[in-house]
Amino acid sequence: MSNLNLLIVKHNQMESERILLRPISLDDAEDMYEYTSDEETTRYIYAPHKDLNQTKNLIANYFIKESIGKYAIVLKENNKMVGSIEFRVHEWNKSGELGFTLNRHFWGNGYMTESGKLILGLAFDVLGLERVYAAHEVKNNASGKVLNRLGMKYEGILRKSEMIKGELVDSAYYSILKDEYWKKGSNCGTTTDRK
Repeated sequence: MSNLNLLIVKHNQMESERILLRPISLDDAEDMYEYTSDEETTRYIYAPHKDLNQTKNLIANYFIKESIGKYAIVLKENNKMVGSIEFRVHEWNKSGELGFTLNRHFWGNGYMTESGKLILGLAFDVLGLERVYAAHEVKNNASGKVLNRLGMKYEGILRKSEMIKGELVDSAYYSILKDEYWKKGSNCGTTTDRK
């Protein structure tokens, strides 16, 4: 395990005013199925799940099997899991890739922006990365707005770069550099074991 992975494991729980990020478990299956089975939430990512067992398999074989950098987004007020956020580190170029899904019934409340700021704090303040980037299917304007609110800059489009629901689609790419993050003062999140 690299030093960066060790740091991510040490920060497997992070929190802000309203959000707790923590590892995903099988106990999250019903909350996750609520949005993985919703066609509107999954429109730009994958085909909606047909049953709870499909979501349990996703949790076991994806989120638990390789859990580093994969978090449940939990509302602190009621302990409801409303989405997931992922962060993959690429050590060779000191960068990280951000991805996320949020239950559509919780869109428009700033939860994804708040969660993203926690990940950016981890990336730049703890891991010392130089760049964080993210991409979304070009038709998914809502994700682009989240990335803009996180201070990310639009970089361009990779044509037919992702396979979604059996179709190659174009992806819009965004990024933020460490210097931009620090200038913006984006460190508004705290992690549970940072001093």
